[in-house]
Amino acid sequence: MLEEKPGLDVREYRKGKFLISTDRDKLDIETIYSFLSESYWAKGIPREIVARSIQNSLCFGMFSGVEQVGFARVISDYATYAYLADVFVIEPYRGRGLAKWLMECIVVHPHLQGLRRWTLATRDAHELYTKFGFKPLARPDLFMELHNAEIYKAPTKDLIYPD
Repeated sequence: MLEEKPGLDVREYRKGKFLISTDRDKLDIETIYSFLSESYWAKGIPREIVARSIQNSLCFGMFSGVEQVGFARVISDYATYAYLADVFVIEPYRGRGLAKWLMECIVVHPHLQGLRRWTLATRDAHELYTKFGFKPLARPDLFMELHNAEIYKAPTKDLIYPD
């Protein structure tokens, strides 16, 4: 069982047969891991890292009945900043406006209001995110990153914190 961060109550949103929930207990870690480990942004990510990322994020699972069909997570201090990550809808459910609805649910979440800055990285979904006010960095010269593109090629034991 994954523990909720203090003060983050579960939120649920319904649209027809679909449900978006922030309840980590409903998440299908295998579905999330299967998608992310083949994605362009997290190819080869170990299952243990996926589980840890979920544990330390505000997660939004999308479901059709009990089947998980989409996911997104937000990494935030809940005061000034949020990073949107790992947004996906599985192939058979694309083209139905579900990613847009997922974003609508994320941006109205009460713990994500009043933030000074949101960021995200995308190769191919700019059109979706611009609908929610995202735009290219106004001053990319002010931003820096530490990026280890080979991290998931390291032995899993090197990626896991000891107990």
